[in-house]
Amino acid sequence: MSRRSVPPEVRERVERLRREIDYHNYRYYVLDDPEIPDAEYDRLMRELQRLEAEYPELVTPDSPTQRVGAKPAEGFAEVRHRVPMLSLDNAFSDEELDEFDRRVRERLGMQEVVYSAEPKLDGLAISLRYEQGRLVLGATRGDGHVGEDVTQNVRTIRAVPLRLLGDDWPEVLEVRGEIVMPRKGFEELNRRQVARGEKPFANPRNAAAGSLRQLDPRVTAERPLTLFSYGVGEVVGHPMSDTHSGNMKLLQGWGLPIPRDMALCRGVAECHAYYRRMAEKRPHLDYDIDGVVFKVDRIDLQEKLGYVARAPRWAIARKFPAEEALTVVLDVDWQVGRTGALTPVARLKPVFVGGATVSNATLHNMDEIERKDIWIGDTVIVRRAGDVIPEVVRSLPERRPKNARKVVLPERCPVCGSAVIRPEGEAIARCSGGLYCPAQRKEAIRHFASRKAMDIEGLGEKLVDQLVERGLVETPADLYDLTQEQLESLERMGKKSAANLIAALERSKETTLGRFLFALGILGIGETMANVLARTLGSLEAIRALTLSDLIEIRPSQAKALYQALEGRRDRKTRTEKIAPPPDLKWCRHVHLLALAERYPTLGDLLDAGPEGLVNEPSVHIEGVGEVLAEKIVTFFRQPHNRQVIDKLLAAG
Repeated sequence: MSRRSVPPEVRERVERLRREIDYHNYRYYVLDDPEIPDAEYDRLMRELQRLEAEYPELVTPDSPTQRVGAKPAEGFAEVRHRVPMLSLDNAFSDEELDEFDRRVRERLGMQEVVYSAEPKLDGLAISLRYEQGRLVLGATRGDGHVGEDVTQNVRTIRAVPLRLLGDDWPEVLEVRGEIVMPRKGFEELNRRQVARGEKPFANPRNAAAGSLRQLDPRVTAERPLTLFSYGVGEVVGHPMSDTHSGNMKLLQGWGLPIPRDMALCRGVAECHAYYRRMAEKRPHLDYDIDGVVFKVDRIDLQEKLGYVARAPRWAIARKFPAEEALTVVLDVDWQVGRTGALTPVARLKPVFVGGATVSNATLHNMDEIERKDIWIGDTVIVRRAGDVIPEVVRSLPERRPKNARKVVLPERCPVCGSAVIRPEGEAIARCSGGLYCPAQRKEAIRHFASRKAMDIEGLGEKLVDQLVERGLVETPADLYDLTQEQLESLERMGKKSAANLIAALERSKETTLGRFLFALGILGIGETMANVLARTLGSLEAIRALTLSDLIEIRPSQAKALYQALEGRRDRKTRTEKIAPPPDLKWCRHVHLLALAERYPTLGDLLDAGPEGLVNEPSVHIEGVGEVLAEKIVTFFRQPHNRQVIDKLLAAG
């Protein structure tokens, strides 16, 4: 039987796939700057594997399917691994995991296999070599056979023991593990990066890789890295356990961290259950995982199963649905929130990511758009994790088409046409329309009725839309004027639903001061701060009576400096609230002058008071309320419209 020839287009596609994968290996392993998300890389690799399986004559020794990674970067000494650091095959569905289990059972001639299960950590693979119980070498995976010597950097990681605990350990022990950066540490690191004017890291994995491969160990020492061990390499002079789970307990006893949430699974059904548990737990972990790993637990069975070119036959990674994917920005819309904040939302070419199809993603604000250099028409990386709103992580400017358009902040509110204002120094632009703007009215009412606010059961999003659009409700206070007849006239509102909503409105009148304050939607006042205000001041009357003088401090030295900065001015009739803070006084904000304006209406009044008269000792201290929040609280309760709404709410009971 003659062998079929390989179509030229297949040969060409295979060569192109190899070049692309080699390039992305270089970006990932050598530059620590991946250009595409894991899901896109996996797609390329799986296509190459499929074509090579269909046309085995195309397989070459240097194909990416026959090795693990790329060459080590320059700057570190090369290290040859005594036992190769192989990769793992992946399962992207329950069916693929079932197929893996079937192959394992058939090769072993067993009805059921016990697997050790553990989270698949998303960091940088590391090999730690201990001789006579002391750390002598830390090496990256590299291409699986040759890695980089990063010993001095590894020594700075506190989770890595420099000497093993006890004395009953092997003469030589190679520990395989993952260097990761916890999410809290990652967020703090990025805050420091931005404060220093440096580029923030895209994700904790990139941050961990970049931190470990610093030429200066002092930089690594400042980074919040940790270690989780997941196996062993070379072992000399000491009997190990006959199971993988037993070996992990030995490592733990010698002072090496092992992954939390490890488990033993008897059969593939328990593997599926473990996968589902970890998928639910994933958003709440303090470190990133991108799947779970199942390993045949018995070492003798591992040895019997053996290896293929780049992975063991006795282990597999069951990957979670991709949290990052490539797509295209089709347009940018602007949503208006209850405080008037304009939020840009990217309309995306639909893409499956994080277990769902995503077609919209938040862009946060104009500062973020400019920082990430996002244009309409760009190819971007979009991320979705757990219940988190999808967001655009970054753009790929090198793929930008010629007809791409810059994102421009609208001058007018897209809902009501009012002017859009963006105060100097603030990232958020706002519609100036207030409750004239239907979008702000709707969002204010939804917030008022929400579970943590007034908890009005049955007042959903669609119903709020109808109430506002029909002119039945303009402010939250109008909710309590609604009648049974008005509600019954609305779409999909029968007599029973209307009666239930009237009853829910009546129940909501029995609430706490903290909930009521939160429901008012004061800018900057979240649930916690609302409760602090209620606890500190005790009554709505006391909060409404607050002045800036009650909250703002002006020390004697500051009062003297402010007086000296203003005393040479001749415009004594200028209203104090109109005075701009002197630029030389870095501490002085407009809110300080607003506080003084409560006592001294004009500049002349202020100067007549002298330096001593400008001193202000706050009479009320509220934990967490600084100058910015103080101004927002006092301003809210001074606005006539807000006072009318509150009075009407109080009158409703």
